[in-house]
Amino acid sequence: MRFWDTSAIMPLISREPLSGAVRGFLEEDTEMVVWWATRVECVSAISRRAREGSLDSEGERATRDLLNDLSGSWTEVLPSARLRDLAVQNLVAHPLRAADALQLASALIWCGSQPKGHGFVSLDVRLRTAASRSGFTLLPDSMG
Repeated sequence: MRFWDTSAIMPLISREPLSGAVRGFLEEDTEMVVWWATRVECVSAISRRAREGSLDSEGERATRDLLNDLSGSWTEVLPSARLRDLAVQNLVAHPLRAADALQLASALIWCGSQPKGHGFVSLDVRLRTAASRSGFTLLPDSMG
């Protein structure tokens, strides 16, 4: 089981340069853990792409359908006071945006604040750096 950031989920449901690599991680381990608002973040990205014209209406519908299928099988870390407190700590310790601090806090909740040996799948550079400093094993292991 691995924690998945939204940046790594989007290549699972849309064609992107790292789609093949990210799909490989899911094939290796099909149990996904995500933050409670991940589906909202994904719909935001899909809608933005549709508005910008990089997704036509059929592509938007197909991508949303893939998201619905995928989200039916993942485990979500729910909001809590503890999660909020960890997110605040992450904001003080790392140069993260609020949503990324919540992602990292969710991963820490999931692993019981024992990140060593737990996989963190993300394509966001700042979040990857913070997750690595927190002790998670990053996937992919490099972005270059």
